[in-house]
Amino acid sequence: MTKAARKSPPRAGLPLQERAELNSVETQEWLDSLAYVVADAGTRRAAELLEDLDHYAYFHGAPIEFKQTTPYINTIALEDQPEYPGDLELERKIRNIMRWNAVAMVVKANKKSEGIGGHLSTYASATELLEVGFNHFFRGHGAGQDRDLVFYQGHASPGVYARSFLEGRFDEARLNRFRRELSKEGEGLSSYPHPWLMPDYWEFPTVSMGLGPIQAIYQARFIKYLENRGLKPAGDAKVWAFLGDGEMDEPQSVGAIRFAAYENLDNLIFVLNANLQRLDGPVRANSKVIQEFEALFRGAGWNVIKVIWDSKWDELLQKDYNGHIVKRFEALVDGESQRYAAFGGKELREHFFNTPELKELIADWTDADLELLNRGGHDVHKVYAAYAAAIKHKGSPTIIIPRTVKGYGLGETAQARNVAHQVKKLEFDALKNLRDLLELPLTDEQVEHLDYYHPGADSPEVKYVQERRAALGGPIPARKVEYPKLDVPTGEFYEEFSRGSGERAVSTTMAAVSILSKLLRDKQVGKYIVPIVPDEARTFGMDALVPRIGIYSPRGQTYRPVDFGSLMAYKEAKDGQMLEEGITEDGAMSSWIAAGTAYAHHGVPTIPFYVFYSMFGMQRIGDLVWAAADQRARGFLLGATAGRTTLAGEGLQHQDGNSQLQAYVVPNLKVYDPAFAYELAVIFETGIQRMYVDGIDEFYYVTIDNENEQQPAMPDDGRTHEEIREGIIRGLYRFQRSANTGAKLRAQLLAGGPAMGAAQEAVKLLENYGVAADLWSVTSYKELHQDALLAQRHNMLHPLEAPRVPYVAQQLSQENAPGVLISVSDYVKLGADGLNGHLERKLWTLGTDGFGRSEAREELRDFFEVDARHVVLATLYALQRDGQVAGDVVAKAIADLGIDPEREAPVLR
Repeated sequence: MTKAARKSPPRAGLPLQERAELNSVETQEWLDSLAYVVADAGTRRAAELLEDLDHYAYFHGAPIEFKQTTPYINTIALEDQPEYPGDLELERKIRNIMRWNAVAMVVKANKKSEGIGGHLSTYASATELLEVGFNHFFRGHGAGQDRDLVFYQGHASPGVYARSFLEGRFDEARLNRFRRELSKEGEGLSSYPHPWLMPDYWEFPTVSMGLGPIQAIYQARFIKYLENRGLKPAGDAKVWAFLGDGEMDEPQSVGAIRFAAYENLDNLIFVLNANLQRLDGPVRANSKVIQEFEALFRGAGWNVIKVIWDSKWDELLQKDYNGHIVKRFEALVDGESQRYAAFGGKELREHFFNTPELKELIADWTDADLELLNRGGHDVHKVYAAYAAAIKHKGSPTIIIPRTVKGYGLGETAQARNVAHQVKKLEFDALKNLRDLLELPLTDEQVEHLDYYHPGADSPEVKYVQERRAALGGPIPARKVEYPKLDVPTGEFYEEFSRGSGERAVSTTMAAVSILSKLLRDKQVGKYIVPIVPDEARTFGMDALVPRIGIYSPRGQTYRPVDFGSLMAYKEAKDGQMLEEGITEDGAMSSWIAAGTAYAHHGVPTIPFYVFYSMFGMQRIGDLVWAAADQRARGFLLGATAGRTTLAGEGLQHQDGNSQLQAYVVPNLKVYDPAFAYELAVIFETGIQRMYVDGIDEFYYVTIDNENEQQPAMPDDGRTHEEIREGIIRGLYRFQRSANTGAKLRAQLLAGGPAMGAAQEAVKLLENYGVAADLWSVTSYKELHQDALLAQRHNMLHPLEAPRVPYVAQQLSQENAPGVLISVSDYVKLGADGLNGHLERKLWTLGTDGFGRSEAREELRDFFEVDARHVVLATLYALQRDGQVAGDVVAKAIADLGIDPEREAPVLR
């Protein structure tokens, strides 16, 4: 500010009109000056100048109000827009073909089978967004280390199938089996992206809202992890995630965006399809959802690119020197926008251009001209410019927010209507109108029959899409599994765990960490092991691994830790091996999925071990576990501090009695609850062999507890280790026989995991009542139950054959295991109860149904009636029901054992 300016008379004393005129002139002078700087020195210099002015104003007490958003216009100015590299007319024809075929596929499916479902409107809004990517950006497997990973909007699957049809990957018959995967005529097409159902095609399941965004973030991070650890050559691969604006209401959609910025994931690109509608209506009718997301992501440190208006609007914006249109844009709300998209040019003229200045701008425009004013997401020039800027951006992730119309081109039935998402059918007139709009050479009869349109294998359209894909590395989506088979440790490697722990008391959690530590040192597989913890390494006894393998950090360690110089010093490293994810089960599970699918996405067979509180894990990440199963993830989930009575003092929320049951429902998830270290070793050895050598698409949930006990050696009673190993993997084996072979009263006690101690004590107590009890270790009720169900199914379908006997029934036959059957578990009774009906006699079950309590272990086991005393009581009662003991024996035992028969059941308390 000059001295002359400081001495100017204060304008506050001027008349209002004169002051307003002075302000207007002054504002115009500043704008002219800025325009000169832009023209003469460029936009970067203009930005520097504005930043200096901002600092000056703040220092002198005139701070500019902070704004998280930029004006409601395109981020990339017209003059910065690159030239479009493709054949515009040919690409337009290709988009039209795919729009029609996607609609025909869904409508035909619903005519053939009423209510089969499918979605028309999402792909209609996203066609340009996807096609610009398919033709110019998304790199396939042939690009090697530069291959991109693409998360597609699940509801847009018909459009992706339509492109594969045009490319020659699917024929008409395959399209006709959309959502008819059980057809006897051949392979169908899954409703949404499902790698389990189409393992050579889809890579990521995305239709469970919110899981695509968080998984994309951790996939991008895992690429950096692989590169920094030298497991994958550095490349320029991008992770693209196509999302819906309504989907962003899911906490998982935005919960990890700050993490993405902190990790500097410039290999990550979100494309947020802002068609302004969710399933039932507008996303934010009373405001602007694009501005909301811009503020959110800019605040989190992302590079934000808005693609709001198409090229036709540029004509008006260039004429509007005084910024009247931009001001009108700022006043616009999404509910109003939807009316313009639904009702067109006349609505725009009457309600948008509603001031004298705006009316003047369109004075020579017809309603037909106004109809051409479109949203930026449907303009390939604008979309290409945004994508080109995104792949060049360095230092942070990018989100592109294109504004589109839901149901674009589908006419009055669907375009921009509240019902758009649920539209699955179009009437004949609507279909004819669509055909005409798309300029396709289909007769009315072909339209009525919903014929697909394919221009022919030698047509310019087909050759173009094939050439573009060839140039970008081949067709996508495509899932290819090619990875080096591992030379995994076996036999002697695990021998030390078969010998037991001697006098040393060790929990199964400690044993698991010991096995993991040994695997990390193995020369063949060690580098592929990926330990993952959600800020609980010390709780789970993994802190000793930190100074040895380091915690992964893309920044390395830029500070000296407070425990520097100690043996257990906290160590972060750019090539660190452990992923310490902080307090986020969803984030840690997304990391596990990225590691567990690296064999397919990157040809790197990483073996993830995610260790977490079992209660929090399965309750919080159930949907992500299902997604992991769908995409054929491999690895180990370790539910630590498992069981409802082992985590002393923690109470209701921390105590886990149900994770085994929650894990049961996932078809390809193996579920184990080992009691001993040698069982753990067998499970780990077998799992690694099956997943990474045999190539079986399964993964493992293994519960481990925190109760220190002397670990026994594997039984040495005449059986071979292979026989015992088979029992461990199949779910059941006899741990010890009763020494009292002459007893008349017999029982078979089944226990696993944390309940084993109570069963072992009960064996001794039962001797006081003349009962000889054998003890069985149940490592997996799921394995036993699934085997029994398969035997039952086979017998039902083959009534003339000798019936198959389930493994559990063979082991627990009266001949092999005489007496009553009693199961005690630290989980709910339903897990063991599933075996009833598959055995010769009833299995009596004890379990921990009910809420937890803040107490010590002994008191908790008494409360849940799973301690040794209640095992004894259950055994004697079963013998009474079997007619082998009198009721007074049971009554005496109740008194002897100090059990209160009138106490309320724990499930009710």
